[in-house]
Amino acid sequence: MSPFNAWTVLKGLETLDIRVERMTSTASVLADFLAEHAAVRDVRYPGRHDHPQSDVHTKQMKNGGSLIAFSLNGGQPSAFKLLNALNVISISNNLGDAKSLICHPATTTHRTLSDEERAMVGLDDSWVRLSVGLEHPDDLKNDLDQALAQCMQSR
Repeated sequence: MSPFNAWTVLKGLETLDIRVERMTSTASVLADFLAEHAAVRDVRYPGRHDHPQSDVHTKQMKNGGSLIAFSLNGGQPSAFKLLNALNVISISNNLGDAKSLICHPATTTHRTLSDEERAMVGLDDSWVRLSVGLEHPDDLKNDLDQALAQCMQSR
């Protein structure tokens, strides 16, 4: 690593705990919001009590992290409608940034898996993954809400 790159990494580490705290706090709020929305079929977020490994999470972590996976009623058409309707959250297959990013795993990160392999891990075309960034929670919630409303209109 060059001296400049090392300096840049060290500067980023100075605020890492504050950034992670904000991202995980916002992710928890959004996971609860999504779980209650009529357009959403299922939510996977380790910080929620209904996560399949909630007991393991509780023993090992104090926060649920910044990544939320959720599936939509209406399958892939609804997932694509959601992605295209977002204004604050950007589509990307690289997750983990200061900005909130979202992807459709079945056509990006998991596209090389067969239908059977995706089924084994519980992934169908209705799932999206949201990597929560530093934006204000209300801005993200409002963006998701208006995009989800568009999904419901098209069904």
